[in-house]
Amino acid sequence: MIQFPKPDVEQYFRTMLIQDFIVRPDEKQLILSTNLNGHYNLWAMDLPNQFPYPLTFKNQSSQALHFDKEGRFVVVGFDNDGDENTQLYALQPHGGELVPLRVQEGERHFFANLSKDGTRLYYTGTNGNPTYLNSHIYNLETGQEETILEGAEAPTFVQAVSPEENSFVYVKSFGNTNSLAYVRVDGEDFLLTPETSDQHTVSGFAYTSEKEIYFITDYDADLSYLAKFDLNTKQFAKVLEIEEEDFSSVKFNKEHNVLYLVGSQGVEDRFYQYELTLGELKQLVAPTSVVTKVVVLENGNLYLLGRDATRPFNIFKSTDQGESWDELTHYRVPGVADEDLAEPEVLKYPSYDGLEIEALFFRAKEENSNGHVILWPHGGPQSLERKWFRALFQILVNRGYSIFAPNFRGSSNYGLKFMKMVEGDWGDGPRLDNVEGLEWLIKNGYADRDKILLMGGSYGGYMALLLHGRHANYFKAVVDIFGVSNLFSFIKSVPEFWKPFMNQWVGDPVKDKEKLTEYSPITHLDGMVKPMLVIQGANDPRVVKEESDQIVEALQQKGRKVEYLVLEDEGHGFSKKENEIKVNRKIVEFFDQFI
Repeated sequence: MIQFPKPDVEQYFRTMLIQDFIVRPDEKQLILSTNLNGHYNLWAMDLPNQFPYPLTFKNQSSQALHFDKEGRFVVVGFDNDGDENTQLYALQPHGGELVPLRVQEGERHFFANLSKDGTRLYYTGTNGNPTYLNSHIYNLETGQEETILEGAEAPTFVQAVSPEENSFVYVKSFGNTNSLAYVRVDGEDFLLTPETSDQHTVSGFAYTSEKEIYFITDYDADLSYLAKFDLNTKQFAKVLEIEEEDFSSVKFNKEHNVLYLVGSQGVEDRFYQYELTLGELKQLVAPTSVVTKVVVLENGNLYLLGRDATRPFNIFKSTDQGESWDELTHYRVPGVADEDLAEPEVLKYPSYDGLEIEALFFRAKEENSNGHVILWPHGGPQSLERKWFRALFQILVNRGYSIFAPNFRGSSNYGLKFMKMVEGDWGDGPRLDNVEGLEWLIKNGYADRDKILLMGGSYGGYMALLLHGRHANYFKAVVDIFGVSNLFSFIKSVPEFWKPFMNQWVGDPVKDKEKLTEYSPITHLDGMVKPMLVIQGANDPRVVKEESDQIVEALQQKGRKVEYLVLEDEGHGFSKKENEIKVNRKIVEFFDQFI
């Protein structure tokens, strides 16, 4: 019989991904941002046909995607090589040249809404107010623009506009765990949640009429729930909450008078239908473990973008209100069966202070295992690791590595209190949660003390550096992917509209000088004695190249073994397939030296 070779790194990273998608209102076309040609572009499928064809050749990531109500054109946002300065364009449904709508070099434009007649574009931008942002209405017919909101106190974003444009909702974002939402109607602003000194969040807005707004909030609660604001009475009301569950998004279908909700608790999502007239909640069967986006058409048909640990992003369609789903795309790892990919085990362990930490453990098959475990502290830090596909995890497991991914304190989806635990405490509690996780693995037979490796990106890269400096005895080698090395330079270099909440999120450089010094990995150079690989995107606006430059230079001056890979055409992540393959092949080759 023919013997086929074992899949290599490139085969796993030839897996294509989907960033976003939209459906034309008449359901004749679906447009998706995907990297079918190795770079992100817009592609389309003429429904019910599912064969894709290209619309753009810009080779850049998309940050906005919206169909005109009549299906005449698409509003799309692109940045440039990961700089995150989104520019807004119009595109014909059959593709062709992009028509600039809001384009200005060095500025960022956040799409908010397009009027139902397709003539007025609502957006928030950095121009003229880079710290707090301004919001505008741009008239696509006349080219005139009106500023409708000047941000103050905190970065301020328009989030939703009523169907007849009689009011709009905007959010003042004081941080990931502190936001206030307002509705402006007839020139007056009304707070959607009651006045309180307690911090909470508000998100996911859906107008069901000109007079009712449904949204997600954790006001006066630890977990988020569905709430409503009545514009007639100016009253807030809690509508629906589920014990031990966070809601994350809400969509409205007028035809059936129902809301579709995504709920989660930790590593998996759940999908619900809430019937407004009767007040009845029904759990639906989601086609994936993690739901990224839901599109609800006027006829009630549902489209969903999601992924699992063993399946990358795919788009699904339901014609029976979520009772069953058809997979419209079929992205997989080429040449690898689903059953040959690793499904993670969910672990729970007590940390140093008794706090329960949930984690994922991707176990290499016994016959293939090299006995090594890679600790993966996730990014964010107010994010989490979930049952979602990572090609890097799957190739490493295929090569015999197991992966341990703890959702340490500060992670999202475990309640507001848990999420706030990282604020002002970047380098203590979360660090010890990771260390306690390793000790738990060793004690319970999941890992050998002398066979542990370390890798992380963004905040996970910061944590990898800090753990290396403080606890090098645990690790044989370390990979840092665009991680923060110096909290003082990081605070100065973040995007302007991040700076108002840095004191709460990270710390005050003056008042917290001693703590920030202790929490900065560059303080602990003497402890960084293990071989390292550092990876950085040159255009990264969040963790700028200087963060990696300074740690690499300092370690090289001490004679430490450090490899440094800089990608000149990437930002905070890898948008180009050839770069993704290059980086991840390098990671695998680096780790393979130590087994």
